[in-house]
Amino acid sequence: MPHVALPEGFPGIRSLFMYSPVTALPLNHLVQTLLHDPATSTLTPGERELIATYTSSLNQCKYCASTHGAIAKYQLDGDGDLVEQVVRDPANAAISDKLKALLKIAAKVQQDGRKVLPADIAFAREQGATDKEIHDTVLIAAAFCMYNRYVDGLATWAPDDPAIYDAIGKQRASEGYMTVPFRVSTQGKETATGK
Repeated sequence: MPHVALPEGFPGIRSLFMYSPVTALPLNHLVQTLLHDPATSTLTPGERELIATYTSSLNQCKYCASTHGAIAKYQLDGDGDLVEQVVRDPANAAISDKLKALLKIAAKVQQDGRKVLPADIAFAREQGATDKEIHDTVLIAAAFCMYNRYVDGLATWAPDDPAIYDAIGKQRASEGYMTVPFRVSTQGKETATGK
């Protein structure tokens, strides 16, 4: 049961955005810039979504980890197995050494930003990460700690049906974050609805 009266049928952060449109706008713009816009980072949208997914999984935020995992899957040509590998064991996942080094930084940010040491940065650079990619990784991880705490701190609804997350992931991967959210009916089917 959410801690505040949220609109029914909208899971996770989408219900919070419906509840508070004035804060939804800058939060949506931030996530659009961090994860979706191609010109804002040299990391691919799929790589950025993996950082968000991994951070959210470390925070045990079911809604965000499931949603961004589904988005990552669609950004990575439908490779859901790769997303699962990253969540379970990024060191042995079939990703670049650069992304592995960046995920190590993200994990430290998730714990405490002060745990990111010069050696972590140097190692990421050795693996080919640019300063902008290191910056973007830290910002994505920090932002997702905020998003995760926002979602869980107000006890939003996180559906159990993976098909719901898959539908959200497909839409967000294609359209980005500034589009109309889905409403989940009592039968579990999703329908787009206006704000």
